[in-house]
Amino acid sequence: MLQHDIPHDTGHERKTLILLAFGFALVGLDRWIIAPLFPHMMKDLGLDYQQFGILIGVLSLTWGVCAITMGRLADRIGHRKIVIAAMVLFSLLSSLSGFASGFASLLIIRAMMGVAEGAFLPAGVAAIAEVSHPSRRGFNQGLQFSMAALMGLGLAPIIATQLLRVLPSWHWVFAVSAVPGFVVALLITMMLRDRPRGEPDGKTALRASDNPRWSTLFRSRNVVLGMLATLCAMAGIFVISAMVPNYLVDYLHLDTEHMGFVVSALGVGGFIGEFALAGVSDFIGRRVTAVASFVFAAVSLYVFARIGADPWALFFALFVVSFFALGLLGLFTGPIATEAAPQGLVASAIGITSGAGEIFGGGVAPAMAGFIAQHYGIQFTLPFALVGLTCGAFVSLALRETAPRLLARREAAIAIQ
Repeated sequence: MLQHDIPHDTGHERKTLILLAFGFALVGLDRWIIAPLFPHMMKDLGLDYQQFGILIGVLSLTWGVCAITMGRLADRIGHRKIVIAAMVLFSLLSSLSGFASGFASLLIIRAMMGVAEGAFLPAGVAAIAEVSHPSRRGFNQGLQFSMAALMGLGLAPIIATQLLRVLPSWHWVFAVSAVPGFVVALLITMMLRDRPRGEPDGKTALRASDNPRWSTLFRSRNVVLGMLATLCAMAGIFVISAMVPNYLVDYLHLDTEHMGFVVSALGVGGFIGEFALAGVSDFIGRRVTAVASFVFAAVSLYVFARIGADPWALFFALFVVSFFALGLLGLFTGPIATEAAPQGLVASAIGITSGAGEIFGGGVAPAMAGFIAQHYGIQFTLPFALVGLTCGAFVSLALRETAPRLLARREAAIAIQ
C-alpha cells in the first residue's frame, strides 16, 4: 500500500505533538535552570567550577544509562506510562533542588533527575515518531526537541535572573519553576494514548515485531554512527551550556543581567535550529545536513571565543553555535535514530543514541571541562568544546541517507531512467 493511501489521524498527531513538546520544554527548564543560578549558588554553598561540571555531568550519566534501559521498556509496554511517571518525578526533584544544603545533596538530586529525564526522552520521542506521518517525522521530532532548547537554554536564564529580583533567593526559583511540570503531567494523563499493537499506520519500519532483539541495534550502521556523532555534538554544546555563564561573568566580567541576555541565545538559536535542521533534512537529506551543521557550529564557536565583552556580538555568535549544535541533537536523536531502528526497536534506538551521547558527551565532557576551568582557566573550556564539534563532522561523513522524501525522489529518478 502506498504511503499516501493509508489513513492517518492528523488531529491525534497534532495533539500528541503539542503535549509532548510542552513536556520536553519542562525537561529543558528543570535541567538547565541551574546554570544561570550557579554563580549565586557558588557563594552560598561554597562550590567551585569542578563541582559544577560534576553536577552537570552526573545528570547526563544517569540520563544516559536510563535512556538506554527505559527505551527498551517503552518498546515493550508502551510510551504513556513512562512519560507520565517521568514528568512527575523530575518536576518533584527539581523543586527539591532548592532545598539542597551542599554539594552532596545536590549531587544526589541531580543524579535522580537524570533517571527521570532519561526515561522521558526515548518514550516521548518514539511516541511522536509513532503518530507522525513519515513526510513530517523530521520536522515533528525536531520541533519537540526544540522546545527543550527554547525553555531550558533560551528562557531559563531570563526566567531565573528575573525571578531572583522578586523572590527571596535562588532556593525559591527552583520551587516555582517545577510547578508547570505537574500541570502538564496531568494533561498528558487525560489526553495521551498509546497506539494499539499492530495498528497500521503507514510506517512499516516502525511497527513492532514479535520479539526483536536489542542486540540488532548494533548491526545498523547509522545507529552506531549516531551514537558517536551525538557524543561529539553533546561534548560541544553541553560544555558550552554549562560553562558559558561563568565564562561571561568571571572572564569577560559581564554583569548578571547581560550574562542572562547572552546565554539566552543558546535557547533561541537551539529552538529554531532543532526544528529547522530536522525539517530541512526531510528535503535535502540527513547526511548533508549533519555534516554542514557540525562545520558551521565549529566555525561559529571559534568566532565566539575571540569576541570580547560585547553582549550583542556574543549573543549573535552564540545564537549561530546553538542553532547548528543543538539542531544536531534533534537530528540524530530524532529522525536519524528513528529511521535507523530495526523493527520494534524505535524507542530503544532513540534511547541508546541519546544515552551514549549523554554518558560521554554530556557526562564525562562537562566534568573534564570543569577540571580544565578549575586548574587552567575557564576560557580554555571553549577550545575543548570545539574539538568535539570538529570530530562530529568527520563521523557524519560516513552516514547512510535515510530521509523518506529524498529516497523517494531518488527511486522516482531511477524509475524514469
